[in-house]
Amino acid sequence: MGSPREPAFIAREWGGAGAPPCGPFQTRPQTPVVADPANGIPGLIVPRARRIGYVGLASVLFFTVSGGPYGLEALVSAVNPGWAFVLVALTPILWGLPIALMVAELSSTLPDEGGYYVWVKQTLGPFWGVQEGWWSICSIAFDMALYPVLFVDYLAYFFPSLALDGQGQAPLAVMLARWLIALSIVAISLIINWRGARSVGRSAASSAIWVIGPFVVLVLLVFARPGAPSAAWTAVINGLRGGQDLGLLTVGLSTVLWNYSGWDNVATFAAEVDNPQRNYPRAIGLTLPLITAVYLLPLLAGLAVTTDPAAWNESAGWPTIAHAAGGPVLGTLLAVAALVSAWSLFNSQLLSVSRVPYVMACDGWLPSALARVSPRTMIPTTALVVSSFVSAAFAVFTFQKLVVLDVLLYTAALALEFVALIVLRLRSPDIARPFRIPGGWPALAVVVAAPALCAAAIVGATVQDALSDPLLLLIVLAAVASGIVLYYARRRAAMSAV
Repeated sequence: MGSPREPAFIAREWGGAGAPPCGPFQTRPQTPVVADPANGIPGLIVPRARRIGYVGLASVLFFTVSGGPYGLEALVSAVNPGWAFVLVALTPILWGLPIALMVAELSSTLPDEGGYYVWVKQTLGPFWGVQEGWWSICSIAFDMALYPVLFVDYLAYFFPSLALDGQGQAPLAVMLARWLIALSIVAISLIINWRGARSVGRSAASSAIWVIGPFVVLVLLVFARPGAPSAAWTAVINGLRGGQDLGLLTVGLSTVLWNYSGWDNVATFAAEVDNPQRNYPRAIGLTLPLITAVYLLPLLAGLAVTTDPAAWNESAGWPTIAHAAGGPVLGTLLAVAALVSAWSLFNSQLLSVSRVPYVMACDGWLPSALARVSPRTMIPTTALVVSSFVSAAFAVFTFQKLVVLDVLLYTAALALEFVALIVLRLRSPDIARPFRIPGGWPALAVVVAAPALCAAAIVGATVQDALSDPLLLLIVLAAVASGIVLYYARRRAAMSAV
């Protein structure tokens, strides 16, 4: 059945029948049911008691995009304190805000299970919809595998025997132990996700307190000292006076853009959100300034404590800086918060990624087994399990390799989402938009152009990294080619199901 919000041209894309009969949260083996009148979304009704609310959605969004300032430490030693501050301050304006605005408009206009896959499919047609869904699945699979790896890296603060050497290597027994710990993170997240989106939202909300709280203590403790603010700004100004190599700035930009990415991922479980047309824009409006503050304020506080590159790196980082600022207790709190952050990042991403293969399976582009849902919790059980196994497999890669794979595929998928935003504005100017990017076409041009320029820089830097390891480029090219193969291999089956 087609959504009542679909403009006329969407029906023409599917031969006049609207969207495929297996719409959001409705699998082929099940009997079609009426639309949920509260959410306006066709398909299986997710009981209100199991939907994720505003606070839970904002918390999941926080961990889908950020999870705290972890990962920014190496930026300071790479580009110096001044340029690190500039990149962290400008990126939310040039990258985070435009993407958040795009997601707010599309998620409130087309709040369907599958999110960006549905946006692109309904505006650009099934071919590009399949590419969007497949590239995103691959990108998030690489991205999700980062967080169990990060968890083990942070755990090495308490158990140094788990640490890698300067080349990212370790004995086989240590690598096996690290992988088994990563598997335990995957398993725990699978159990929580099995209970539904509301459980993930509650878990994310409590985790956010554990992650943000210690940084609030760090910031207040440091800036309560006389001269601390001036010390931080002196470090920033001295860094800017020193100039910077353009190549290093591009690499630094890649790091910061990755820390502000992921806004679109929360749109994939829209059918499980209570009042999505209202709560998506509200959650984004809360989370963007929160994430910016969580990055900038601890960064300035840390610079007031020390600018020593030996502290501003991944092996030392926030626990070491917090130890210098407030003693061993605060250092331990920041190390524990890092573990909570890494786990919650994975837990939230698992909720997001598992819904895309589910919806693609409903449309016939992936095996029908992935379209199975639990009759009790209304979650896509098979897609959830498969996503967990894939993440566990990719957890054997190092952090640096996973970032390269993630960034290249994510940028390609993001470009299609912006094209979908423009096409929907052109073809359906009168469609109901609970949230609309203000300012008309001039503002929309800025919203599209700013992240496009950032994306060009990040792709250039990432390709340079990938060229040093041809295997990474081969994996990316294989992922892109497999999306095309998938479309033509499944086209007849998918179209016959319309």
